[in-house]
Amino acid sequence: MKAMILAAGRGERMRPLTDTIPKPLLKVAGKPLIVHHLQRLAQAGLTEIVINVAHLGEQIKNTLHDGHAYGVHIEYSDESAHVGGLETAGGIIQALPLLGNDPFLVVNADVFTDYPFAQLTTRTMQQTAHLVLVPNPIQHPQGDFSMEAGLLVEKNTHKSYTVAGISLYHPAFFAGLLPGKRRLAVLWESAIARREMTAEVYEGMWHDIGTPERLKEANERVLIL
Repeated sequence: MKAMILAAGRGERMRPLTDTIPKPLLKVAGKPLIVHHLQRLAQAGLTEIVINVAHLGEQIKNTLHDGHAYGVHIEYSDESAHVGGLETAGGIIQALPLLGNDPFLVVNADVFTDYPFAQLTTRTMQQTAHLVLVPNPIQHPQGDFSMEAGLLVEKNTHKSYTVAGISLYHPAFFAGLLPGKRRLAVLWESAIARREMTAEVYEGMWHDIGTPERLKEANERVLIL
């Protein structure tokens, strides 16, 4: 199984830090966020990695190179020519030729987590997409979606969860979609309507590194642990 790390975002809420450093290279526990992912993916046996880059993408390439130092092999999907970016789904669609014909894991570069990626490598996919959710953090108490018998459903008043930025897809999930700017959330909504997307809840360590304050909190949390 291959893995894709979504690393093309500009990180507007993280400014001014991201004016000069791409968000995936911001550090937690003295190590870039994206390096934490590479090491955990390698430990899980996921050594074929695709990374999409755009904003300050050359810094990411010059830091990680081909991934050999981290026990992985990296291929880059460069989106820098697309003014305004491709968004999440658009970035995955562009990278599909690098990802192959089998299910692949996707993780956002700007989350810090100890989620056990290995359990997704052995998962039998009942549908073409599977989403990892987490309990709602303080900054997002309303959540994004709910679950019903293992399926992802629209958010309801009973119990909601937040998207973790970790997912599993079969290439068929993107079948027939033309390249271009496209949001994953729109595809999720369509899959929910067809009851064709599964989900799970992870209750371990997880941080959304979306602002300088949350970056600071994550570093303080690591020091406590």
